[in-house]
Amino acid sequence: MKFTAEQIADILEGEVKGNSLVEVSTLSKIEEGKKESLSFLANPKYTPYIYTTEASVVIVGKDFVAEKEVKTTLIIVEDALIAFSKLLDYYNQIKQNKSGIEQPSFVAESATIGSNIYLGAFAYIGENVKIGDNVKIYPNCYVGDNVIIEDGSVLFAGAKVYSDCLIGKNCVINSGTVIGADGFGFAPTESGSYDKIPQIGNVILEDNVDVGANSTIDRATLGSTIIRKGVKLDNHIQIAHNVEIGTNTVIAAQTGVAGSTKVGKNCKIGGQVGISGHLVIGNNVRIQAQSGIGRNIKDDEILQGSPSFNYGDWNKSYVYFKNLPKLAKTINELEKKVNGNS
Repeated sequence: MKFTAEQIADILEGEVKGNSLVEVSTLSKIEEGKKESLSFLANPKYTPYIYTTEASVVIVGKDFVAEKEVKTTLIIVEDALIAFSKLLDYYNQIKQNKSGIEQPSFVAESATIGSNIYLGAFAYIGENVKIGDNVKIYPNCYVGDNVIIEDGSVLFAGAKVYSDCLIGKNCVINSGTVIGADGFGFAPTESGSYDKIPQIGNVILEDNVDVGANSTIDRATLGSTIIRKGVKLDNHIQIAHNVEIGTNTVIAAQTGVAGSTKVGKNCKIGGQVGISGHLVIGNNVRIQAQSGIGRNIKDDEILQGSPSFNYGDWNKSYVYFKNLPKLAKTINELEKKVNGNS
């Protein structure tokens, strides 16, 4: 599909400088631009490429001032990065504009299906499922009994949503993710074996939640595991039973949150963080990658280390950590001098 510079400018509410009828059919980095490609300039360190790129159209901010001739057509916008992100979203909508029910697929007679949905081949929709309008469920997805999926949500290929779970509006669940599997609940017996504790709760994803590929969110033992509005979860994340993640919190890959922990809103949690169970993590908390959290955290704390402690203290301590061999040698030499003079 091809678009002219003028059409793109209309979408972005920008101004064309150059050939408004030039066409583009693909996207590119500015340093790798080719004819009929569209790129953008947002980072000043890439400015030299604006004069050499072969991209047919480049989006620039209104603060860009050319120091020499620019051969490519420019689209001038308020903020180049935001505009390009908007364009990517528009491109995605076109690319993923699928509709209809492919065969073979299974939809239970008791299920309720909204308008303009897409159901890919080999998908399974269980009893009493309710699917809203404009939902997309890609091939090989499983949607268990009594699940509710609200308007505009997307399940990519191979995603699994177990029974009784609720998926809010405009959520994205990526491939390989499992929503609502049993929590890790076992009771030790006198013989040393473990008896399974039934997990009869569910998972609730509120609106605008994104869950990365191959992540797992376990159902609650009782009640609900809750992922609040606007939460963004990266790939390979484990959220255990009865956890609650607060509004607009973001969590990077390979992080695990143990059972019944409550994470506040607007938190930023790095990759490979481990958070113990039954804790309370405050609002606006920042946790650096590979930290281990074993205590309650107050609002606005910044943490690093395993076990973690105050970020500023950790940075100061690290200066000494990496010099411990030298410090030990210095102390040993001082002890010898002191002992020799005594």
